[in-house]
Amino acid sequence: MFGPGMRANFSARVYKDLEGKVRGPIGAIDKESPMAAALIGTTLIMRVETPSTSGAFGVLASSIGDAGGVIVAVDTRNVTRASVVRDVSVTVPSEAIGNDVRAAIERLADFRIIHVSDATFLAHLGGKIRIEGKMPVKTRADLSIVYTPGVARVSMAIAADPAKAYQLTIKRNTVAVVSDGTAVLGLGDIGPYGAAPVMEGKCMLFRQFADIDAFPICLDTTDVDEIVGTVKHIAPIFGGINLEDISAPRCFEVERRLIEELDIPVMHDDQHGTAVVILAAMINAAAVVGKRLEDMTIVLNGSGAAGTATIKMLLAAHVRDVIAVDRAGAIHRDETYTNPHWQWLANNTNAANRRGSLGDVLAGADAFIGVSAPNILQVDDLKKMARDPIVFAMANPTPEIMPDVAAPYVAVMGTGRSDFPNQVNNLLAFPGIFRGALDARASRISENMKLAAAHAIADVVGEERSAEYVIPSVFDTRVVEAVARAVRETAIEEGLARRALLVQDDDSVLAAAKN
Repeated sequence: MFGPGMRANFSARVYKDLEGKVRGPIGAIDKESPMAAALIGTTLIMRVETPSTSGAFGVLASSIGDAGGVIVAVDTRNVTRASVVRDVSVTVPSEAIGNDVRAAIERLADFRIIHVSDATFLAHLGGKIRIEGKMPVKTRADLSIVYTPGVARVSMAIAADPAKAYQLTIKRNTVAVVSDGTAVLGLGDIGPYGAAPVMEGKCMLFRQFADIDAFPICLDTTDVDEIVGTVKHIAPIFGGINLEDISAPRCFEVERRLIEELDIPVMHDDQHGTAVVILAAMINAAAVVGKRLEDMTIVLNGSGAAGTATIKMLLAAHVRDVIAVDRAGAIHRDETYTNPHWQWLANNTNAANRRGSLGDVLAGADAFIGVSAPNILQVDDLKKMARDPIVFAMANPTPEIMPDVAAPYVAVMGTGRSDFPNQVNNLLAFPGIFRGALDARASRISENMKLAAAHAIADVVGEERSAEYVIPSVFDTRVVEAVARAVRETAIEEGLARRALLVQDDDSVLAAAKN
């Protein structure tokens, strides 16, 4: 599928040996390192004092290269007759190799590491977001407008009509990104403090991609009642609630109750953002292989939050045969499950009531979606699928099967990774969904709004779709606008929009506030 291009060849070299060391053109990566499998480069800024003799820097560069690092920049800081101090920026593919580079330099006689900074940590220093005023406060007149006494008139207007908070406060364009830190990225339960940098990053994406002000709310509790109660108490200042990285099955209950008890949009992005983008990619993948989505048999491995939401989304898109698979095999109607979500899946999926392992139920299937664990899909499984199989291996950072391994046997391949074509990324969904919901002042995000978002994402690709282009880039500026418009229009059609006119109505509110 990838052909002889550089990306496919490089990937085949780098991910060659996942059972032990991961080897590539820049050395060996310790598989046990949490950063190893992702192969996301880390840049270390190393201030090193070297002898001022000829060839000293060459010795330093060779040691760094032999240890697995790549020098990307050098800045001379101080020069004396005896020594030279330089800031050497070194990119390494893992924390383990960074330690190897440092050890290699420390072994050199007459070389001294003064200090080492990690560019990623520097980017997070003091946090990644901040609050800024929209107007300067330079005079007493400015102060009296933004604060006392002028603000009192605005406060009284809102107290008399709370709906005016949408025009006269940050509520209309602000989303709370709420997490308890129990299911962070691929890191698991790292708590609210560990979750904070991730939530800050999410807030940055809201601002950059959808011009939405978002703020991280990391809760020091895993109790469903406390999470729901806390979010309800802070809801007056927010126009929407984005739930993030809350583990299953609690995330289902938290989201359900907040949707029922609040009058603003609430969405657990790990569930529905994933489901929306997978459906968008599947719509185009089905078109590429010449199949009707509703006629396909789709096997989905992993029945947690994202998997369950994806299955519900596929069923809403009229896919008639979806088979849910978990560790024990296919979920079927002849079994009674203590997990209510699995019982729902048993009652509503697997039309032929098939049983067996993942390999068993993949026989004759048109598509595989994995939101589960690495390396569980084998080439022999792919060979048993129907003609032109579609495989979305979404486990991160190591997918259910590596794309270069699957390439000869599949028609369309997608992953959650950025280093292969067809990256299925939540970033394609949540900014536009919330932008549209906020613009419409929707009371909630409905299933039809999510379906509309999926079709809007798929339509951005349109007739240009191909095996390696079934989903747009996250940096395609058309995506957020298209998704927001589709969500906004659907909210109006369903009667969920509380803003009848899709235009700014500030003037009328200001006029009413004066009366």
